[in-house]
Amino acid sequence: MKKYSKETQVGIFVLLGFLAIAYMSVKLGNVHLFSDNFYPIVAKFNDVTGLKLNAPVQMYGVEMGFVEKIAIDQKNGMSSVTLRIRKDIELTDDTIASVKTSGLIGDKYVKLSRGGGDPIKAGAVLRDTESAIDLEELISKYVFGGV
Repeated sequence: MKKYSKETQVGIFVLLGFLAIAYMSVKLGNVHLFSDNFYPIVAKFNDVTGLKLNAPVQMYGVEMGFVEKIAIDQKNGMSSVTLRIRKDIELTDDTIASVKTSGLIGDKYVKLSRGGGDPIKAGAVLRDTESAIDLEELISKYVFGGV
């Protein structure tokens, strides 16, 4: 009887350990399994150099979403970035999306600047965008006298 009881205790302990590892992997890996509280918005950019999946989306310095998908729109010759925005945030049709750098050589993120137009619905396309600034290109222009 005692042997079975100890085996059961060890099994429960191991199961709890696996559940804790799975939970921490999802939380630390920034995985959004149940994203019912987000809605998609698509932004079209000329250039999104350095932007990665799950990069934050910010407005007024507050994180309000993440980058879900980055694709190429070959028909228009642009990058198509799908953003997931929290449902409690209401965007307008004149919202401007910009790709910015956090810090001097930091990661890229998407900054939204809200306008005063009409509210938009899920799946809408933001056409007012500012692409990423390529520092390497600017430095090479400066070094080789292109500025």
